[in-house]
Amino acid sequence: MTTPHTPDRRRWAGLVVISVAVSLIIVDSTIVNVAIPSIVRDLDIGSTAVQWVQESYTLVFAALLLVFGSLADRLGRRLLMVTGVAVFAAASVLAALAPTGELLVLSRIVQGVGGAMVLPTTLSLVNANFSGRERGIAFAVWGSTIGGMVAVGPLLGGWLTTAFSWRWAFGINIPLGIAIVVCALLFVRESRDEVHAGRIDVVGAVLSVLASASLVFGLIEGRTYGWWTNAERLRIGDWSWPGPLSPIPYAFLLTVVAGVLFVVWTRRRQRAGRSTLIALDLFGIASFRGGSIAALIVSLGEFGIILSLPLWLQNVLGYSALQTGFVLLGLAIGSFVASGFAATAGQRLGALRIVRLGIAAEIVGVAAVGFVVSATTEWWAIVPCLFVYGFGVGLATAQLTGVVLQDVPVERSGEASGAQSTARQIGSALGIAVLGTVLFTSTNTLLTHRLEDSGVPSATAAQVADTVVKSSGGAIPALREQDSTTGDVAAAAFSDGTRAAAFSAAGFLVLGLAATLRLRRPESEETTRSTERATAAG
Repeated sequence: MTTPHTPDRRRWAGLVVISVAVSLIIVDSTIVNVAIPSIVRDLDIGSTAVQWVQESYTLVFAALLLVFGSLADRLGRRLLMVTGVAVFAAASVLAALAPTGELLVLSRIVQGVGGAMVLPTTLSLVNANFSGRERGIAFAVWGSTIGGMVAVGPLLGGWLTTAFSWRWAFGINIPLGIAIVVCALLFVRESRDEVHAGRIDVVGAVLSVLASASLVFGLIEGRTYGWWTNAERLRIGDWSWPGPLSPIPYAFLLTVVAGVLFVVWTRRRQRAGRSTLIALDLFGIASFRGGSIAALIVSLGEFGIILSLPLWLQNVLGYSALQTGFVLLGLAIGSFVASGFAATAGQRLGALRIVRLGIAAEIVGVAAVGFVVSATTEWWAIVPCLFVYGFGVGLATAQLTGVVLQDVPVERSGEASGAQSTARQIGSALGIAVLGTVLFTSTNTLLTHRLEDSGVPSATAAQVADTVVKSSGGAIPALREQDSTTGDVAAAAFSDGTRAAAFSAAGFLVLGLAATLRLRRPESEETTRSTERATAAG
């Protein structure tokens, strides 16, 4: 039987397959970012629906990662990965054919189920099949693929959307999915946890889904329904939300209650020796605990800004989807450059220093985006900022994963991978929700006040601002044609909203960098450095 220590060329071919599987779910997220303006025009959906096209996928993705990470350990990691790719590809067919925004959101939910099967299983397969220095290389390949695909996706999506239709942005997943399934069965070795196998914790799974889903719902819909009192009543068919309070406080209350019950329930099952969705003793491992917290905070700032940039580039600067993809390609180039840098400098600097250097580069890059954003910005001013940002993403993503899992036993890699992937995806979901709220709320407030200051009646100003926000900026080109002054004010307000989102992202990344200061280098690195110092002294 092949072990992680046994030479096996198929492992490296399998790593390629695993990385492409990750690329499938990452590319889909970023392709949709570029296609959003076309989807808005074609399906006539508003800004909240725009966020739900993004968030329905991310929300389900984050909510189910723990469940599928745990199932993968029991049923087989390759089996879950292949099943997830198949579900994802099938849902892509539904998305490509969706005639309405509601059906598109539904297909994105199913895609989220498939994606949640794929991500934690790819991590645990890498962790199970590689060890030592090879594991570091494998994680670097895995992470660099994620970083690069974050920006290759917009380029591919821009080309498909411009040359064909946004529907092909989903259709491309079908042939890719078939190829991944076939190659996975040929080259990826199955692995599972034979020791900790047991019944899935159904109650824990339900509580974890309720906690994460209600949190993201509250953050997305707070500006629509009101953070405390009803700004607009939630309606489902003929039923409407009763009472003076908005549903948002209740959603956040459900988050707290479900989260506390999840911890209490899990501790109780663990004391009774029964299987749990995640063993809380994993958080007794300092590297796992600290790394997971850092991963959540970093992800919050890392990918949330990707929602606002394509909207700003297309609706304010007037770029096509393909041109937008070329601008965002700077991020991909930076990420690929980072993978080469990490490979050469990783052994000398160590994984933790690489992580900190990467987050610092992300902070510089995304803050620079905030400084240069305006209604008249040229593409050449944005690309260097995105390059630095992408360089940081490429450095931090893979190495942080390695730090989180470095002390986790291989046989528990599935649940640990699911837990840290959940931390990342909850961070990503929060990032899109929080930064999307910052973007649209800032735009609405600034545009309303500026129109009022220019003499526009308050009711008209509010109506124009509401139109711009509900169209996610898509109304700006038409406003410029009808009334250049009003259109220019709207473009400036949307640019300022984008700037606010960028600075907010930088702030979260600063918190993420601070969180890594509590982490310590792996003992293996310390031992290696001590040996090198002793050798040099001798």
